Amino acid sequence: MESPERRQLIRYTIRTPIRFKAAGLTADRSEHFSEALNVSRGGFYFATSAPLQMGMPIEATLRVPEEAAGDKSRETHCRARVVHVRSEPYGDGRMGFGVEIETFLNPARTNRWTG
Repeated sequence: MESPERRQLIRYTIRTPIRFKAAGLTADRSEHFSEALNVSRGGFYFATSAPLQMGMPIEATLRVPEEAAGDKSRETHCRARVVHVRSEPYGDGRMGFGVEIETFLNPARTNRWTG
């Protein structure tokens, strides 16, 4: 019997701050802050009350821990796509979202997120 697990990269259960915004044309462009609950080199999982949907693109900045980065911890800016939505909300109304990283962006572009 085949396992339903499709991940090929090791996922680390590490909490790390994340800031993100939806990147679609019709999406709310507000910046949101949350915490990634687990991270791999190819994606991450987080909970938020932001109005995200399956397939929605996001831009995110998060600190990738040393275990997942393969070298020293670093801030990463990326484009990602929602590939999993937790079917039941957390007790506080947030939903869980798994995203797959599609593109790592130039670190200089993160400056537009600061300040």
